[in-house]
Amino acid sequence: MIRHFTGFHMLGFSVAFFGIIVAVNITMAMLATRTFGGTVVDNSYVASQKFNGWLAEARAERALDWRLSAEREGHFAIIHLDGADGAQVKATAIHPLGRLPDKTLHFIRLSSHRYRSIELLPAGRWRLEIEVRQGRRGAHFVDEVPA
Repeated sequence: MIRHFTGFHMLGFSVAFFGIIVAVNITMAMLATRTFGGTVVDNSYVASQKFNGWLAEARAERALDWRLSAEREGHFAIIHLDGADGAQVKATAIHPLGRLPDKTLHFIRLSSHRYRSIELLPAGRWRLEIEVRQGRRGAHFVDEVPA
């Protein structure tokens, strides 16, 4: 017995085909909105008014010739800082996907160029926004700490 392809078969095929496409699009849209950490700046006009000030700060920080690198040692963040002996270091650990809340880290000095966080750094990949102060001089750094 030969079965014929009818309009009901075409309707079923079309509904299944487009149903899969819609389901995949909805899933991808939900995943994208849940993992996006947010905007870079909340108000681009206000940020543009501060841009020249940020450039001047960056030139002043570059003139200090401080070099910084961050790494993970166990559950702690380690900072290597060259050129700023006796500086105070603090940082904010930011999860790159925004899934975990920001964590403030304070550091103790292990040697003249090495600092370790007092607080534990949760497992995973983190972006550290680091502030270094030495008297009245200061600089800001951003570094990634791998998982």
